[in-house]
Amino acid sequence: MVIDSHAHIFPEKIAGKALGKLSSIVHIDPCTDGTAPDLIRSMRKGGVDISIILPVVTDVHQFDSILRFSTYINEMYSHPDQPHRLISTGGIHPDDPDYKERLALLRREGFHALKVHPNYQGVHFNDIRFKRLLYAAAEQDMTIITHAGFDALTPKEEFCTPDMILEILREVAPEKLIAAHMGSNRNYAEAEEKLCGRNVYFDTAYVLTELSPEQFTRMVRKHGADKVLFATDTPWSSQEYGVDFIRNCPLTDAEKMRILSENAQKLFKI
Repeated sequence: MVIDSHAHIFPEKIAGKALGKLSSIVHIDPCTDGTAPDLIRSMRKGGVDISIILPVVTDVHQFDSILRFSTYINEMYSHPDQPHRLISTGGIHPDDPDYKERLALLRREGFHALKVHPNYQGVHFNDIRFKRLLYAAAEQDMTIITHAGFDALTPKEEFCTPDMILEILREVAPEKLIAAHMGSNRNYAEAEEKLCGRNVYFDTAYVLTELSPEQFTRMVRKHGADKVLFATDTPWSSQEYGVDFIRNCPLTDAEKMRILSENAQKLFKI
């Protein structure tokens, strides 16, 4: 089994507009058209069995609409009998005054994970608002995924650095925190120095287009293959390329299995 732990789609009515806007920000040609059917086409071509969809609540008032879309995805595409499944996480803005009630609602609705994006939400990851949200999410036994490192939306400022993650680990100590993009997008040396070996998970979203197989293998061995999840950030990088990259890395078969599926099965309760 292959699980892509970090993918994005949009409602079909707005996918073209949303993807066009984001493409103009990140300056990357997308690999899909941003819809669920085209993601499934990509999965079929790349040998991916399950994609985890990560919505971003960029405004407090988006919670209900994104919950409806995430619930729709799970109802339509997550059935175990389907050959290519989509499973959506939940999303909450750190400014939401009702974050505890929102988390309880997500858990009642069957969501096991929460995506946050400090850059798009305009809050630094070590801000007290995130600390409260992450602590409450951990109490609900939820996996937390955060964007980490550089983002083209805020090119002059990182909203989630390795030092901020270390502060979260010291003060909140979440057991299931995933720092996307190998701990710090485009700042892999600092992530390797400060985060490898810590109690935090990495995902490989987008970074397999930038890391050499040798550097990636070194980081995996230093951090532990049981703490790394395969991810592509599709539509921003190819699932087929990502799967081939992992399969051709100088890792053991057991390490590849952990990265490609076993770690995600545990964290997302698949």
